[in-house]
Amino acid sequence: MSLLGIDVGTTGCKVIAFREDGDILAQAYGEYPLIHPQPGRSELDANVVWDNIATCIRQVAAQTHAEPIEAISVASQGEAVTPISANGEILANAVTTFDDRTAGICDELKGEITPLEVMRITGMPMSDIHTLPKLIWMQRHQPDIYRRVWKFLGFEDFVYFQLGMPPVVDYSLAARTMMFDIIDKSWSEKMLGLRNVDASLLPDTAPSGTIIGEVSPKVADELGLPRGVVGVTGGHDQPCGALGAGIIRSGEVMDATGTVECIAPAFNEPVINQEMSDGNFACYPHVVNGLYVTLGFVSSGGVVLRWYRDTFAQAEVAQAAAEGRDVYDMLLAEMPDAPAMAMLLPHFTGSGTPYLDLESKGAIVGLTLSTTRGELVKAILEGISYEIKQNLSMLQAAGVVINEVRAIGGGAKSEKWLQLKADMFGKKVVALDISEGVCLGTAILSGTAIGKYDSVEAAVEQLVTPREVYYPRKDVAAHYDEKLAAYAQIYQALRSLNYQL
Repeated sequence: MSLLGIDVGTTGCKVIAFREDGDILAQAYGEYPLIHPQPGRSELDANVVWDNIATCIRQVAAQTHAEPIEAISVASQGEAVTPISANGEILANAVTTFDDRTAGICDELKGEITPLEVMRITGMPMSDIHTLPKLIWMQRHQPDIYRRVWKFLGFEDFVYFQLGMPPVVDYSLAARTMMFDIIDKSWSEKMLGLRNVDASLLPDTAPSGTIIGEVSPKVADELGLPRGVVGVTGGHDQPCGALGAGIIRSGEVMDATGTVECIAPAFNEPVINQEMSDGNFACYPHVVNGLYVTLGFVSSGGVVLRWYRDTFAQAEVAQAAAEGRDVYDMLLAEMPDAPAMAMLLPHFTGSGTPYLDLESKGAIVGLTLSTTRGELVKAILEGISYEIKQNLSMLQAAGVVINEVRAIGGGAKSEKWLQLKADMFGKKVVALDISEGVCLGTAILSGTAIGKYDSVEAAVEQLVTPREVYYPRKDVAAHYDEKLAAYAQIYQALRSLNYQL
């Protein structure tokens, strides 16, 4: 028996089959291009996305005959939307999250509803990135297409539809549309009524971990799947990743370090207030029943360290290749233990939360002739971590409980970075041996739905194992608290200059 997890990202998809014990049985990856029909616009051809997913499913299914797939669940990027006709035709490309065609639409809506009202209904900060502004744009600029739409689908429900099942979206991904009432767990009449969006154009909704049907026999034969594979609702990719990291209790936080660094705290009751809205922090259903999550992120996380490697460390890259070592281990070995004198603002691709300022730029301040390469590397890790610390502090001030940080991703492999985070955050940091947290989260949902695990909690206990625990050192933590006050001034001090640049 195996469980199939599908992760539909912005530029690629992963398909992974897990054994019941959590071991990876087979996996495949497909990549598809973002389409930019004009500057600032960002689309995906849903046909190409599906072709990649289907190819990956075939590759994985071919390796699982001895342990056949029993259930499928899907995690997906948020906000993207594909219009589908009644006969299943894809009517236009999917408009992805950071497409600027919707700019200004939410400013119009503010004349009819306040951002705090929007957040109280949908849990979303009012933003043009969400699905509702995309539908409003289509009403105005592509009315012929809009009139032909049977359903507007995100990529989770789109995949189920392509597999021959009803297009059902889970609560976490539905929330990313800015049209879903996170309290009543239904499409919001108030939000849809702002521009007369008919609720019948949207898919049915269900909690994560709900069985919605079986893969059709025709599609199963085309993909090499056994008959009777069950489809189970998954979720938005970040909450699925949080489940894969074992975030199943209030006060636990996922910290995923990759190109972008993202935190996802979980909590029992919705936290919706002006502080959350001002900080651009969402509040929406977790894929774990009864919990909610929010997200904070640094747009340029580990990619800044990669920039340093590619720009300044070619000798180390060559040495690492020759000696069979990890180049990042070599670079981090040069870091001093004490906090760096220099500070780095990691806004190389704009800021993340709370500012969401795409015009902000990266900066290094406090350089002297005695600044070493090791101190620059330390400043990079500290700058990324200062950003996360600011997010954690703002969330705590808004009422989100934060007790423990669980680290996954590339950064979770570095003992030095994990200790730095524990010191700076003032929290216990737990390192996990989880390489594919998003797909593992979907496997936990589908495995629980078909009875392979007694509960989500039992599955996490069995499959998610801490590797190491790091505790804050009080003296270093106090030093970082002092330095944070200085770091917090850098963005505001450079904001005007960056806009001039």
